[in-house]
Amino acid sequence: MSLILTDDQQMFRDAARRFASERAPVSQLRKLRDDSDPTGFDKNVWKEMADLGWAGVLVPEEYGGVAFGFVGAGLIAEEIGRNLSVAPFVSTGVLACCALSKGGSAAQKHALLPSIAAGDFLAALAIDERSRHAPHYVATRAVASGGRYRLSGRKLHVLDGHVADRLIVSARTSGDTDSRDGITLFLIDGEAPGVSISRTHNVDSHNSASVELHDVPATSEDVIGVVDKGAAVLDDALDAGRAILAAELLGIAQSAFDRTLVYLREREQFGARIGSFQSLQHRAAHLFCEIEIVRSTVLRTLQALDAHEPAAQSLTCLAKAKAGQVAQLATNEAVQMHGGIGMTDEFDIGFFMKRARAAGETLGDANYHTDRFAQLAGY
Repeated sequence: MSLILTDDQQMFRDAARRFASERAPVSQLRKLRDDSDPTGFDKNVWKEMADLGWAGVLVPEEYGGVAFGFVGAGLIAEEIGRNLSVAPFVSTGVLACCALSKGGSAAQKHALLPSIAAGDFLAALAIDERSRHAPHYVATRAVASGGRYRLSGRKLHVLDGHVADRLIVSARTSGDTDSRDGITLFLIDGEAPGVSISRTHNVDSHNSASVELHDVPATSEDVIGVVDKGAAVLDDALDAGRAILAAELLGIAQSAFDRTLVYLREREQFGARIGSFQSLQHRAAHLFCEIEIVRSTVLRTLQALDAHEPAAQSLTCLAKAKAGQVAQLATNEAVQMHGGIGMTDEFDIGFFMKRARAAGETLGDANYHTDRFAQLAGY
């Protein structure tokens, strides 16, 4: 399979790049942070993104989406990473959309997917209960009684959970706490009785929340997928989110590298441009090669997801692990090559470093995915 973009994909990428740099640049993230914005992103900009097809890039055309596939979603995510644009793209446009498309009932799809594509509806995946990603560790319980359920538990790191209209909650309907079997996904109203949501102020100035559930009512109509078999739907949605986060990390690494090259060509020390120093040239050359490896890995992963290849899971692990490592390397090098100014808040490089760390941890860090890759290979 060729690791090149089609003409349509290139045009889509160029349009996304222009929009993100003009309407959702790093300066917008800084303003949202400084203003302590209660939403955490610009709703008008998100609506504009939806009008461009971003919110519905993975939504089937029959539900009002553009169905441009995972490669298209990855191109958007890369530009989001380049500009540190803040939007509920991963939470709603990828994770929730994929969960509903994979396991949602006909009624759920018809009710929610068109609204997601239009940018009028936000949803969040509430699954993690530990400080680190462990999607199959589910202590939250859904107690059944007469065709109805009562959910109780606590969820952490819920992306955009504080503004979500609906939560997709993983709960245990049978089995042990660590068992993959016995997990069921429920679609819960964020304002339902017993739901308490607290916004988390993250180091990267992006949005997440913790969710407390106390005897929250649900019915069989709220179930996404099959009772006790929600892990299959969950795993597919998470792999989509991981691949898209890998694309965002690629954009972060590329932008940090590009900004550093500009500085190396402008900054003078000891009567010479610091970009002429051989040691810095070697470091820049190494970083360039690492970013290009990530670019190929991410594109191949997205292509595999679009083609429903059996290798997609392993490729997703590879892409997320490698992209996280290289984004961390790129932002470390960017701060160091900028010298003292790179450590200041007035300079944007620090924002890239913080986002690279947070995105690298989200939905599993490099260690998590290296281990998962080995397990998938039979080790």
